[in-house]
Amino acid sequence: MTRKMIAAVASAAVAVALTAGGTATAAPKTVVGKVGPGHTITLSIGGKKVRTLKAGVYRFVISDLSAEHDFRLVGPRTSKVLTGVAFTGKKTAVLTLKKGTYRFFCAPHADDMHGGFTVA
Repeated sequence: MTRKMIAAVASAAVAVALTAGGTATAAPKTVVGKVGPGHTITLSIGGKKVRTLKAGVYRFVISDLSAEHDFRLVGPRTSKVLTGVAFTGKKTAVLTLKKGTYRFFCAPHADDMHGGFTVA
């Protein structure tokens, strides 16, 4: 092999190594929601009530503890029914949150089961 070929192969190997290392993405942060069993609905991250999040990708893990409630999330370009009224159990969804104001609520009981947060 000539020096030029060795240099070209080495450069290509470095480029592949940098590209492979640069494509790994961090796992999305987990936002935990809970609805029921009474007339309660909450959303937390790291054990603290969600008030503000940074724009980006999040994993929502919702525990629905009552067949009379649901969990909905509405915000900029987002309208998601994360659990339905008849459902009880746990559901997970990965969502990309954009800057703006978000509301979460139980549709059948939206007057007293609701919350919100902002994404900056």
